[in-house]
Amino acid sequence: MTSTPATQTVLVVEDDPAIRTGLVDALGFAGYRVLQAADAPSGAESALRGACSLVLLDLMLPGGDGLSVLKEIRRLKPELPVIILTARGRESDRVTGLRLGADDYVVKPFSVRELLARVTAVLRRTSKIEVDSHVSLAFQGGTIDLLRREVVFDNEEREELSEREAALLAYLCRHRGRTVSRDELLREVWSVDPGSASNTRTVDMHVARLREKLKDTETARVIVTVRGRGYMLGERE
Repeated sequence: MTSTPATQTVLVVEDDPAIRTGLVDALGFAGYRVLQAADAPSGAESALRGACSLVLLDLMLPGGDGLSVLKEIRRLKPELPVIILTARGRESDRVTGLRLGADDYVVKPFSVRELLARVTAVLRRTSKIEVDSHVSLAFQGGTIDLLRREVVFDNEEREELSEREAALLAYLCRHRGRTVSRDELLREVWSVDPGSASNTRTVDMHVARLREKLKDTETARVIVTVRGRGYMLGERE
């Protein structure tokens, strides 16, 4: 049994009145407090100034672009989870959204049941990330602080990690020394049934983004690909 989401607020940024109303009604029925916005400027304003727990963000918006809103959220509120809602189903669009820090990506049309499950999963990870407070990972060129969700390089440059990226690294850390399959990561980190996942490359995309942030190299991988099996954490330097 899941706990009631009554104290959690979801911001819906969607310009289509019918879709927006349907989402607001479904979320409200599920027990969430709901805020709504119909364009990019008001969506960004509500996300950055409002007390919301999660943002459902459409990409095609009047007055701007959803990806620009996402960039602003990540710049000023990096901890705020964002699920992108869009009709853009191409892999390149999904990659762009995930690289900008989206926590999940749902392609229209989608079922209300699936969306609510994804909202619940993202909020669960956000409110209870399974990271020991003392965990830090040393790697060639720097250190990863999982509690602060931050990478600190030897030259003092810093890179923020999203909630999902930190959770992925934390899970690999807890299972150091063995290969973790993509299906296991989808179940345990994304809370998604691998058999019904609409985006089977979600794990690979997040690993690729993490490698970019960590400036990972072929000769000193932080996350090692075990061909045909999954991923594992590389050895500490």
